[in-house]
Amino acid sequence: MKIRTTLLLALATMMACSSQTAQRPAIDEAKTKEILDHHLTVFTRNDLDDTMEDYTEESFLITPDGTFKGLAEIRKNFENAFKVLPKDSMTFTVKQTVIVQDLAYIIWEARTPKLDFSFGTDTFIIRDGKIVEQTYGGVVKPL
Repeated sequence: MKIRTTLLLALATMMACSSQTAQRPAIDEAKTKEILDHHLTVFTRNDLDDTMEDYTEESFLITPDGTFKGLAEIRKNFENAFKVLPKDSMTFTVKQTVIVQDLAYIIWEARTPKLDFSFGTDTFIIRDGKIVEQTYGGVVKPL
């Protein structure tokens, strides 16, 4: 009897866990797009404070230069990025955007008087209105 009770309890637990997974709330792609659009707008304005509003202390950003975790490290990354991509002498063009649930993927190019970003790509995971994970990669050449 004890074994049967244990098996029934284990089965009930497994069923409860699987039904919670199946009932995951739908992800609002419009909200993902809204956060991405905000991020791109404030990024191209070199607005550091508004850019940082898109992240949390748990966020991380992976680039060829390293992994930046938390607000302080991500802020430092954008301070450096804005020096390299100054708003007054930069062209920045998004060539392609793909949004699927909480994932946003962009391909872009940019040019400054000193650098040519002939190919750039970012992937964003956006949850609860914040960028929680981001990756960047690109081809950059001096002019």
